[in-house]
Amino acid sequence: MAPVGIFVGLVVVVTILSKSHADRNVYPSAGVLFVHVLEREHFKGEFPPYPKAGDSSNDPITFNTNLKGYPDRPGWLRYIQRTSHSDGVLYGSPTADHVGKPTIIEITAYNKRTFETARHNLVINIMSTEEFPLPYQAEFFIKNMNVEEMLASEVLGDFLGAVKNVWQPERLNAINITSALDRGGRVPLPINDLKEGVYVMVGADVPFSSCLREVETPQNQLRCSQEMEPVISCDKKFRAQFNIDWCKISLVDITKVVPVHSNRPDPGTGVLPDIGEYNPPSELLKSRDYFADFLITLAVPSAVALVLFIILGYSMCCRREGLEKRNMQTPDIQLVHHSSIQKSSKELRSMSKNREISWPLSTLPVFHPVSGEVVPPIHPDNYETTSMPLMQTQTNLQNQIQIPQQQISGKWYS
Repeated sequence: MAPVGIFVGLVVVVTILSKSHADRNVYPSAGVLFVHVLEREHFKGEFPPYPKAGDSSNDPITFNTNLKGYPDRPGWLRYIQRTSHSDGVLYGSPTADHVGKPTIIEITAYNKRTFETARHNLVINIMSTEEFPLPYQAEFFIKNMNVEEMLASEVLGDFLGAVKNVWQPERLNAINITSALDRGGRVPLPINDLKEGVYVMVGADVPFSSCLREVETPQNQLRCSQEMEPVISCDKKFRAQFNIDWCKISLVDITKVVPVHSNRPDPGTGVLPDIGEYNPPSELLKSRDYFADFLITLAVPSAVALVLFIILGYSMCCRREGLEKRNMQTPDIQLVHHSSIQKSSKELRSMSKNREISWPLSTLPVFHPVSGEVVPPIHPDNYETTSMPLMQTQTNLQNQIQIPQQQISGKWYS
């Protein structure tokens, strides 16, 4: 079968279909963005058609991808599929460490209508190139795009064209694309057609242009610190299709990056050395007496708790002062107040059983404010309450005892 070319930026990724219907070979380059679309139409032939003739085949199909023999994909390879009615996309940026090592990805398609599965293999053969990595790399954050939208060849080509007009390099390639969710971003609310945002890293062979350097000026850095839009002269070349957050742009010159070498210990082969056969303990072991352990772990804490309980019980039950000592240390006026409150409480309880009784003593002065003597009630016990007016007049208060008041000179008068 003739090879099929897939263009990503300025790099051609060649796909060759092998004789086996289940295998497909791709040849991406190290340091360049790799994109492979899992088309649902390619897998529909693996499942039975609709039972009725004329019905459109729109089966919900999902994909599961993993490295052959392992439960997940390689670290550099990502996968995304929004819904079961959209195509899946494998994307990532392989490094030079993966050159010469064929990577077999198992792709399992799952039909949610028929509950059947189909499995294909994708063989990724990473090739090396002398042109990569490019020395000057810039990472843009596009706020109005999702990662699957940016992975489309038309959209990515438009973005690289806009960057080329601003940067003017001889070689320009997309290096990597990362969703903002993978960088700790939040899922946007489903309103106003908000997008997740995507980071796009591109590389070129010439230094950064003056337009890209404008974000590093003190004025724009101040505006970014105040969460304001920086003033970029070339923003209008992107604004028509791409809303770029210029405060999050990253410019890296890998020729000036100082490599950091860390002395890591040799991990070894992961196999324990051969120390011979395992010899289990002998059956002639002496029996162990656990009585001493029992005394230490259970009997001693129980004895301490019992002593503390006895001390607490003696303090609470045998060291009480008693009512007589309490009354001796309490002032007489306080005892009179307490006694009057008790009498009033009892009278209120008795009134709740029979409403037609004399006025409660609780509504009257119950003790003398100076001497503390109990004041008799206004009405005698045989006073007729049915003829009592709602509001007392001076004639009704003839039996009321006047409470002595204090003059300014300090003498008492009635």
